[in-house]
Order: sequence, then C-alpha cells, then structure tokens
Amino acid sequence: MKTLPNDIVLRPRFELELKLPKGNVLQFFEKSKKKDFLVKCIDEHVFIKFKKEHSHFWSPQLHLEITEINENISEVFGRFGPNPALWTFFMFLHFGIATLFIVCCIWGYSNWSLGKSYGLQLGILIFMIVVWFSLYAFGRVGKAKGKPQMKELYSFMKETLGL
Repeated sequence: MKTLPNDIVLRPRFELELKLPKGNVLQFFEKSKKKDFLVKCIDEHVFIKFKKEHSHFWSPQLHLEITEINENISEVFGRFGPNPALWTFFMFLHFGIATLFIVCCIWGYSNWSLGKSYGLQLGILIFMIVVWFSLYAFGRVGKAKGKPQMKELYSFMKETLGL
C-alpha cells in the first residue's frame, strides 16, 4: 500500500493496488450491507459516507476511484473529505478572501504610487492573512474531529475488500 504524505493537506489521500478485476471490486461495494454507512456507486466511483444519525458537521466521506491496470489488477485511489456542501462553502470563502486581498493590494499600491496614505490597506491585508490562517486552522480542527470516523470509513473499505 502506498500512502501519500498527509501532514498539511485537509483532504487526505491514499492508493491501493489490488489483485482483483475492477468489476469485482465495484461489486463488493454494491453488495455491501452495513447499517452505519451509505454506499453509492457511480461508474467507477464509490462514495461512502455515514448515515444521518451517525454524522455530525465534520463527518467525512470517502471517495474511491477504481481504475483497471490490467484484467486482474486494479488500483483504488481514495480521498477523504468533508461534506461537499461544506467543502464548497470553504472554497467560496477562500476565493472571496483572495479576491479581497488582490483588490486591497491594488488599492494600496495605487495609494502608495500617488503618495497617499496606505495604512488602512496594509491593515486590511494583514487582517486578510489572519483570516486565511484562521480558516486553515478551522479546517484542521474539523479534520481532527473527523479522524475517528475517517478510520471507521477506512476500516469499512478494507473489510469490504477483504484486506
């Protein structure tokens, strides 16, 4: 098993090489019956998440992509992540802050080149950097709170594949 470094990423990833055909791997997930998990298979993608009664704001889900190396060997690419709506909201906030950061940079540079005061713009830029780091820290806290459930999802995947 090859594991990618996940020290700073908010969406941990992994790869598995299986000595099974892709079709068999997909069938294992389609036939899996575990009361705590919802398993959805779409083409060569498998989405595993917790049912509503077992999930919370930071509950992760596991996205697996199964690819065929040859007839008898397949590769599983896995990625843990938060609820897609939560992830989209996080990305929206990051892009909004990045846009405001660029606007303040332009505004501050314009004031500087005109010889006007640019203290306000510099203060806003520093505040934006603090907000950016806060968002990252908030995401890390969420990842830590979801870690036990990530382990459950990973164990379920291994159990389903017979590993």
